[in-house]
Amino acid sequence: MGLAQRDLVPYIGSKSKVSEVLSGKRRLTLPMIRALSAGLGLPLKVLIQNPESDPPTPDEIDWKRFPIRKMAARGYFGTQRAGRELRNSVDTLIRQFLAPLGSRPIYAFRRQTHHVRSGRSYDEYALFAWTAQVMRQALSHKLATTFRADLIDDEFMRRVAQLSWSNQGPVLAREFLAQHGIPLVIERHLPKTYLDGAALLLDPDRPVIGMTLRYDRLDNFWYCLMHELAHIRLHLHEPDDAYYDDLDPGDEDDPQEIEADELAREALVPRAAWENSAARDLRSPDAAISLAKRLQVHPAVVAGRMRYHWKDFTILTQLLGRVRPLFPESATTGV
Repeated sequence: MGLAQRDLVPYIGSKSKVSEVLSGKRRLTLPMIRALSAGLGLPLKVLIQNPESDPPTPDEIDWKRFPIRKMAARGYFGTQRAGRELRNSVDTLIRQFLAPLGSRPIYAFRRQTHHVRSGRSYDEYALFAWTAQVMRQALSHKLATTFRADLIDDEFMRRVAQLSWSNQGPVLAREFLAQHGIPLVIERHLPKTYLDGAALLLDPDRPVIGMTLRYDRLDNFWYCLMHELAHIRLHLHEPDDAYYDDLDPGDEDDPQEIEADELAREALVPRAAWENSAARDLRSPDAAISLAKRLQVHPAVVAGRMRYHWKDFTILTQLLGRVRPLFPESATTGV
């Protein structure tokens, strides 16, 4: 048709996405297919056929780079296995481990379209293994309904935040999200992943939130949860998209992470309420508790906001609470 790459941006979404589609690094999504068919008159049967490079094959994976001993110790393969058995059957074990997921995690791994927020070097194979385990767990979750893309608005996020008021808040949040088609999976991080949480797509209409409880604090739980919900609302649109977050304080210049940070903070402690509260000026537990009551959230939520504001993570520790006792699956097992 004599089109340049820039002419495809209205149908595919951005220059980078056009480039990735044309080079075979990204699959066409359903909205792209509809737009190309309607806008350019291309037959649907042409657009929906699989490209020659799809799907990727497991043969492209270096099985020996997986943290096999850690995976075994965490129960990824079921019953405990001896060291020699692990060494002799690495590829077989991991192939069996990945089998229930089809090409989902392998495709995402090969395409490298995920976004990792971390100031540290991470082990990509450990990240791959953790992702696959979260997806396996998500498949087993029974959801009350199918997720709707327009579900997560300001009101929805405030409803989730206000569940924090209960001592069982994190458990209630998992139940609430499941009722709206979003599985929340608690899975300990693997070494050299430095993860707090992640937003993934198991299927086009099935987002998944994975959380590690790396820090056993309520303020961290609620901020991480809202941050991943923000990613689902704002950024998780393409089948291969995935967002991995190390939320340790540090310089952050990724626009998408800045957007998710701002939305998470606003859902937990709205700016207008924060600016007109004593918690903004006083480092006292009473100020945190007073604002928490007004917002109907747990004091840990406000304490976390205050610690961030003052850049002092030694204060208000008595308000932060614990999370792991609420989730038996987060108990320390193995090595």
